[in-house]
Amino acid sequence: MNINWIEILNTIIYGTIGLALMFITTFLFDLAVPYDFNKELKEKNVGAGFIMAGIYISVALIVSTVIK
Repeated sequence: MNINWIEILNTIIYGTIGLALMFITTFLFDLAVPYDFNKELKEKNVGAGFIMAGIYISVALIVSTVIK
């Protein structure tokens, strides 16, 4: 069995970039919108959860498209 280390390294790099972009996007969204999403998520606000899920899904789709 031959292990392709370059593909493993690429996966780690792209995964790290994707996670960093998700955190940066969340931070910028928190700056732009005057709403405390962390507090609302702790209080189980479903609407705030949908907004955060939408942000994560959209960034994931963009990163996935760029990688391909």
